Amino acid sequence: MMASGNQTELYLSEQVVVLCTCALSFLGSSLIILTHIIWTDLRTTPRRLLVFLSVTDWLSAVSYAFGVWSVFRTDSPECVAQGAISTFANTSSFFWTVSIAVYLYVFIVRSSQRVADSLVLFFHLVSWGVPLVITVTAVCLNKIGYDASEVSVGWCWVRIHAPDRVLWMLLTGKIWEFLSYLTLPVLYILIKRHIHKAHMALSEYRPILANRPPSQSFSSMADVKLTLIPIIFIVLRIWSTVRFILLLADSPVRQNPVLVTLHGIGNTSQGAANCVMFVLFTQPIRSRLCTALCCCCSKCRAEAQRSDSTPQRHQARQDSSTQREEEEDTSRVQTDR
Repeated sequence: MMASGNQTELYLSEQVVVLCTCALSFLGSSLIILTHIIWTDLRTTPRRLLVFLSVTDWLSAVSYAFGVWSVFRTDSPECVAQGAISTFANTSSFFWTVSIAVYLYVFIVRSSQRVADSLVLFFHLVSWGVPLVITVTAVCLNKIGYDASEVSVGWCWVRIHAPDRVLWMLLTGKIWEFLSYLTLPVLYILIKRHIHKAHMALSEYRPILANRPPSQSFSSMADVKLTLIPIIFIVLRIWSTVRFILLLADSPVRQNPVLVTLHGIGNTSQGAANCVMFVLFTQPIRSRLCTALCCCCSKCRAEAQRSDSTPQRHQARQDSSTQREEEEDTSRVQTDR
C-alpha cells in the first residue's frame, strides 16, 4: 500500500482479505435470517431483533464488497449510492446492537417483559429512522462520495473535499460508534451482575446438585456470550476509531498497511461474528443445522447410489439379454445339425 498525498492506495491482497470477510458476513447474516424464517418456534423477540441487526450487516457486507471491488476514484453516482447504503446500514447496525442490549437489560434486570416488548416499536423508529434521516440529509447536501480511503478501506463514505467532513464523519457513524463503546459494556456488565446475584440467591435455598450439568453448561454459555458480545464489538470496531483519531491528528500512521487491513476486517466481520455467537454457539440451532446437514448428506448419498446402480442394472439386463440370444443361436445351430 502506498500513500499518495491524502490518498491511500490499496494492495490487491488487502482487497482480497476484505472481500473474503465481506463474503463471510454475507453468509453469516444470511444464515441468521434463514434460520429465523425456517424454524418458527425459535422466533423469540431477541432473535427477531437479531434478524433486523443481520439485515443491516447483510447490507453493509454487500455495499462494502461493491466498494472494495469497484475501487472508486471519483464522486461517481455508483460511489455515492454505495456510500449512502453503507452509511445507512452501518449506522443502523450501531442502533440495533444497542437496542438488543437495552431489551435484554429491561427484560432481565428490570424483570419486565411487557415494558421490553413495548420498546420494540421505539427501536424500529430510532434504528431505521435516525440513520435514514442522516443519510438522506448527507446525500442531499453532497457530503457522501469519494474519500480516498482516508477512514475507509476502498469504499466511499464522506467526501474528502467536504470542508466540514469531520462533522459529517461524526454524524454518519463515529458519534454512534463512540456511544456504543460506552453503552454496551455498561449494559452487559449490569446484566451479568444481575444474573450472578440471582444464582447466588437461588443457591441459598437450593443445594447445588452434581447431576445438573446441562443447566450449568447453558448458564456458563450464556455467561460467556454476555462477556464476549461487547468485547467482540469493540475489538472489531476499534481499528476504524483509531484511524479516525489519527486523521484528526493528521498522522500518516493511519495509512499503515496493517492498520488499514485490520480496519477492513473489523468493519466487515460483524455479520460473521454474530453468526458464530448466535447460531454456531447456540445449541438448539446448532443441533437443528447438524440434523439438516446430515439429512441432506444422506439424501445425496442415496441419490448417488441410485444413480450408480442404475447403469449397472442396465448393463446387467443387456448382458443377460445378450447371453439369452447367444444361447438361442446355439440351440438353433444344434437343431439345424
